[in-house]
Amino acid sequence: MKYLIGLLAACLFAGSSAASSAAPDTAPDVLVMNVTNEVLEIVRKDKDIQAGNTKKTLELVEAKVLPHFNFQRMTQLSLGREGRQATQEQLKVLSGEFRDLLVRTYSKALTEFRDQEISFKPFKMAATDTDVRVRTEIKQTGGKPVQLDYYLERNAKSWKVYDIEVSGISLVTNYRSSFAQEIRAGGIDGLIRTLQEKNKAADTSSKAK
Repeated sequence: MKYLIGLLAACLFAGSSAASSAAPDTAPDVLVMNVTNEVLEIVRKDKDIQAGNTKKTLELVEAKVLPHFNFQRMTQLSLGREGRQATQEQLKVLSGEFRDLLVRTYSKALTEFRDQEISFKPFKMAATDTDVRVRTEIKQTGGKPVQLDYYLERNAKSWKVYDIEVSGISLVTNYRSSFAQEIRAGGIDGLIRTLQEKNKAADTSSKAK
């Protein structure tokens, strides 16, 4: 599950210069389509990324992911009811650590793209909609197609992703159970320490490589 979410989410995680400069009124399905197609083209041509260049891949993700994702809401949704006991300062720290965890965990996914094809499902929305789902399907050689849905919300400036669903299982739901266990064992501060340790370990491993 972690591999699939990472591999597929990386399409949008990487972003693109075209998407980053997109007008605020760019439709969410067009945003997802443009970003995905351009990123796949970049990854397929970049031999450093294909070879597993961690530093270059992390730089790509760090530079392009933030404009397209609402990590604060993703964190709140992943915390669920357990998040009610968190202070604003704790939520701020958690959001930063959660962002770093996702970026580090899924940057490797960019090196895994080869022959996958993405089809975009019909999309409809009303002019007043502020919360939508963009449906896509990943076709893999020798494997069954995988349904990938992006959930986006509109703020004052643009559309941002706040959840990704793979074959009916959402990213935030996938983390919610593990976050709840950490909070029950050590409170909000315990969860923060766990995320910090994971990020530190990932950073050490990356530098070692």
